Amino acid sequence: MTENIFADAPADLVLTGRVAGRVYTDPEIFEQEMTKIFERTWVWVAHESELPKPGTFKSTQVGRQPVVVSRDRKGNLHTLLNRCRHRGASVCEKPQGQANGFTCPYHAWSYGLDGTLRGIPYPEGYEGVLDKKDLSLRRLRTESYGGMVFATFDDHIEPLTDFLGDAKLWLDRFMKQGGGYPIKVLGRHQFRFRGNWKIQLENTTDGYHFPIVHRSWMASVDAETADMMSFMTDPAAITHALGNGHSVMQMVPAHSDLDADDGAEPLQGRFGHVVAELSKTLDEAQVRKLVRAMHGTGFNLNLFPNVSMSSAFFRVLRPISVDETLIEHIAIGPDGPPALDVVNRERLRIHEHFQGPFGFGTPDDAEGWDRVQRGAQAAPEMPILVNRGLAREQADEHGWPTSHVTDETGMRAAYDQWKQMMSNDQHR
Repeated sequence: MTENIFADAPADLVLTGRVAGRVYTDPEIFEQEMTKIFERTWVWVAHESELPKPGTFKSTQVGRQPVVVSRDRKGNLHTLLNRCRHRGASVCEKPQGQANGFTCPYHAWSYGLDGTLRGIPYPEGYEGVLDKKDLSLRRLRTESYGGMVFATFDDHIEPLTDFLGDAKLWLDRFMKQGGGYPIKVLGRHQFRFRGNWKIQLENTTDGYHFPIVHRSWMASVDAETADMMSFMTDPAAITHALGNGHSVMQMVPAHSDLDADDGAEPLQGRFGHVVAELSKTLDEAQVRKLVRAMHGTGFNLNLFPNVSMSSAFFRVLRPISVDETLIEHIAIGPDGPPALDVVNRERLRIHEHFQGPFGFGTPDDAEGWDRVQRGAQAAPEMPILVNRGLAREQADEHGWPTSHVTDETGMRAAYDQWKQMMSNDQHR
């Protein structure tokens, strides 16, 4: 029998380089995570391009609580709890769209785009009983940075820019893949896997698994792409912990800042048709920026707790239960003139080649996540190891804990934040 080295309190389930297996399997821990983490921190809910004009909206969740993100007539963004103030019915069931407001289908209470209660049918029965101004949809605090929209139930939390901290530098770099144009959402797909949300959170900062799990993808791409992603023995390929649970994994350091281009790197031959099409309307420098960014940036940015900016797409996780998680993969590309259509078509094909049910990457990842969940049911006192690279981790010139890209620095950063938040017994 394995000796149990962990105490019972959730905050004691994370030790240096080790995590108790039951953080994946204990329903009570999961319930505490929903309250102590997902209802007390900034959670990503949308990209501004999904709400391009007044009246547009998107339905999503903060933890397990349904919300609607909307843009009002003045252009302001709101995140509204998707729950009528009358009898609790959801006021919006469409995933996205455009509307003048939201009306509950049960008793037709109607709300503005900012959540204000506008109308109640047959109001005579409410005279002297209620005041409409007191019954707006519940609003979550909503802020955005770099086009990324976050919401929180905690009105007293630090500003979003403080929460992002040093991750802002990498978020700014990620947005440069528009090649001088803003980024927009091109499309998305969702799937569920039978595993805990933290298993996926770990994956985006796990360079160690890439050449093992993704051998079929590596064998399916051209030699230039395969060579670019052969980072296992590259000493320049590193991972940084950025604070507040965030981390960045630099797989292709030469593409970490797409503005840092000396012109020596040849463009991949596979994109010759894109170069030819773009060259009809854009100058050589613009074409080079767009094509060089075709695979996105050379890093994965993990933002605790629910979104990563992974090379060329957003990966969003949504906890459903202790052993089930919904994943959303969101393809992105430059938002510009029709001449860029060829770029976005190619980016979608690249995205589909790795992501989705017919991709060469996602099915293999999901199999690994499923197996971790099944295996974690055995010997729950046995630790999960996140100690790779611990002995060679050191602070860089920015003070960021740093180690090789195959090391588990990013996972340790996420679990340090998890431990801190799960230790906080303050209630909303």
